Amino acid sequence: MSQKDVGNKIPIYKLKTTNEVMKYYDEWGIKNKYDQDMEEWNYTGPKESSQIFNEYCDKKDVKIYDAGCGTGLVGVELKKYGFSKFYGADLSQKLLDLVPKKLYASLKKVDLNKAIDEKDNSFDAVICIGTFTFGHVKPHALDEFIRITKNDGLICFTINEGIYEEYGFDKKIEQLNNNKFWKKIEFFKSDYIASKDVNAWLGLYKVVK
Repeated sequence: MSQKDVGNKIPIYKLKTTNEVMKYYDEWGIKNKYDQDMEEWNYTGPKESSQIFNEYCDKKDVKIYDAGCGTGLVGVELKKYGFSKFYGADLSQKLLDLVPKKLYASLKKVDLNKAIDEKDNSFDAVICIGTFTFGHVKPHALDEFIRITKNDGLICFTINEGIYEEYGFDKKIEQLNNNKFWKKIEFFKSDYIASKDVNAWLGLYKVVK
């Protein structure tokens, strides 16, 4: 689905620059309209990814970097499975301000298109849901996710189907596979935002170092 087609269903997908996207999120966060829309649209990304992550992660005390955490929807779902050590990062301060209190160990305003200010091998897992989409974070962020994740750690993410090839995620994932930086555990088409007929690829990979 092209950016023009999907933009008619979800307006933020029409935007191309970071400044445009941030302005939209700032307005979207007013009176928690963002969370209301996600519920109304039947946004399944956080639930589905948390379920898959839980299936392959036995330890509940793992340190999880939630890249593009928004209002904390992924943290809310992971907590239901007993996980609790969440470290959130998002470019929108307005959305970070809406994260439930005490749900995350820390929250940082971060541009995921740039180098992440975290040490190598700092986390047991990285989860990035709803962030690889039109006008948002580009494929090179996967390199940073691998860098900050420990050996045998997990990286779970969604990629909007409309940008999978257009932005070069297909080539990036192939490169990481060929260089044996990670091993595929799951990779399939998810409903994502079913009510809007917007699908995404959902991937779960184990880091190899």
